[in-house]
Amino acid sequence: MRRKEPQFAICVKNKEYRASLELRKLYQVVPDDNAARHRQLRVIDESGEDYLYPENYFVPVELPQSAEKAVLRAAGLISAKLSQLRA
Repeated sequence: MRRKEPQFAICVKNKEYRASLELRKLYQVVPDDNAARHRQLRVIDESGEDYLYPENYFVPVELPQSAEKAVLRAAGLISAKLSQLRA
C-alpha cells in the first residue's frame, strides 16, 4: 500500500551525482514500487525533477507534522498535499 503523505530522505552519499544531490540535504521521495524492487529511490533532486538514484544514497526520515508542513510550504507543495488528503 502506498503512503499518501509525502516521504522524505536525507542524502548520505552522492558519488557520481554531485551536481544533482547534496550531502546531508533533505529530499522529497516520490513513491515508485517498481524502482524499489530494483533498489532505487525516486527523489526530487536539485533540478526540481524526480529521478532514480541508488537507495543506499539516502536514509529515510519521518518528519513531525509541523516540520513536514513547513518543508512542503517552502517547496510550494502544501496545496498538493491538501489535495491528496481530500481525495
